[in-house]
Amino acid sequence: GVPHAPIPRTYDAVYSQQHGSYHILMDDLSDTHETARNRTPTMGYGMALAEGLATLHTHWWGQTRFAEIDERLPNAKQIQQFAEMGKLGTSFIIDACADELKAHWQEAINRIYDAHPQRMVRRTEDDLGFTLIHGDVNRNNILIPINGDRPLYLIDRQPFNWSLTVWLAVYDLAYAMVLYWEVEIRRTLEIPVLRRYHECLIRQGITGYTWEQLWDDYRLCVMMGVYVATEWCRTELRLDTHQYWMPMLQRTLTAVDDLNCMELL
Repeated sequence: GVPHAPIPRTYDAVYSQQHGSYHILMDDLSDTHETARNRTPTMGYGMALAEGLATLHTHWWGQTRFAEIDERLPNAKQIQQFAEMGKLGTSFIIDACADELKAHWQEAINRIYDAHPQRMVRRTEDDLGFTLIHGDVNRNNILIPINGDRPLYLIDRQPFNWSLTVWLAVYDLAYAMVLYWEVEIRRTLEIPVLRRYHECLIRQGITGYTWEQLWDDYRLCVMMGVYVATEWCRTELRLDTHQYWMPMLQRTLTAVDDLNCMELL
């Protein structure tokens, strides 16, 4: 196990290959915790999330560590597959919802899909900053105390067969803050939360990973929010879930503008 991991105590876990199903028996935290779905992010909440993710990430940090559990850096084919799952939805969204996107965002979306996957591939040439990620740090998968900010727990790591299970560690924070936090809250808390995360990495023994590298990795991961948002519509325009994916896309592209992410491509 991972010491002090932000994961509820687990008593039993069984997977049936025959049935393709599993069960996990964990602590019942319903008396003390709730999902972060209706919690407005605060500085305290952001710091607790940064600290928890840093603890989770440092345990499997670097190729030598995650190879112990038979995990590998994704190859070019896996990265392209991940990107293509989202790209399928772009034409549906752009054709039907152009009036909800800023004028330059259509070009930005296309540019990201054209150039960003290869930029991801190039980043894997150095394993510094890569770890076993959660991959879906949305508000429903974060358990927070009914009163206070700590201890915070993460649940429901269920990657798809095309998901990236090993990626840049800071992706989990980008996913949580960019896709789900209101823009002004993200703008206010983003750098302090990332600074705390970086401090925790160093405190827990990570060396050689500079703040500047983390910042560029974060900006690279911010653009991946486009993949997450457009993937909702990979088979058709999903107006029934429009209230979820459109704000995700708008928040992501706003962050891309705010942080000048396109200069990385």
